Amino acid sequence: MWFHKKTLTTLLLAIMTIAFVLPTNSLAAPLLQRGSENGDVWDLQYRLQILGFYQGSLDGSYGSNTYQAVRKFQSAYGLKVDGIVGNQTWSKLKKVSVNQSEMQMLAQLVYSEARGEVFEGQVAVAAVAMNRLKSSSFPDTLRGVIFEPYAFTAIDDGQFWLTPNKSAYQAAWEAVRGWDPTNGALYYFNPDTATSSWIWSRPQIKRIGKHIFAK
Repeated sequence: MWFHKKTLTTLLLAIMTIAFVLPTNSLAAPLLQRGSENGDVWDLQYRLQILGFYQGSLDGSYGSNTYQAVRKFQSAYGLKVDGIVGNQTWSKLKKVSVNQSEMQMLAQLVYSEARGEVFEGQVAVAAVAMNRLKSSSFPDTLRGVIFEPYAFTAIDDGQFWLTPNKSAYQAAWEAVRGWDPTNGALYYFNPDTATSSWIWSRPQIKRIGKHIFAK
C-alpha cells in the first residue's frame, strides 16, 4: 500500500516523542461505531493508518472516514463488513498491526538486535516479531512476544533499552505494513555466535546480512 512521506514522518515523530508505556492489547477494547469518541478510537485510527486503510487525522472521533476505513479493513481480512469494531475486528486488527507503544517496542527490538545490519536485515528482525504475533505458537501480544523468556538476546543483556535511531523506526514501520524479507520466518540467529544445537535444527529459509532466518 502507498504512503505519503508526510504521513510516515508525522507518525514516526509521534512514536519517537512518547514515553515507553504498557500496551493496551491485554485489555478488552470496547465496541466502537459511528459517534464513538475516545482514546480507543485514536488507537483504531493509528492502526488503520499504518496499514494504509485510513488517511484522515488522528482525532479520536469515529466519523465517516473512520467508518469507511474499518469497512475496507474488514473486507480485506474476510470479516463481516459492517463498519462496527467488535471483538472479531479488534482481534484481527491486533494480530496484524501495533499500537503506538508497541511500535516503540518494535523499534527498540530492531535497534538492539540489528542496528549493524543492512536495512533489509533490520526489517527482517521486525518481521520475525510480527510473524510470531500472528502465530498461535507464540504469545498473543507483541509485548508477550518480545519479552518471552530467552526469545531475544537483547532482552537478556539489556541492550533492548537503548534509544532507537530513525532507521530502526522505519524498519519497524515497514514490517508492520507487511514487508517480510524472511518469507515467514519465526526465528533467526547469527551462525558465527550461535551455540544452541536446537536453533541449527530449524529449517532455514535464507540469510540476510549476519543472520540466518528459519521456520
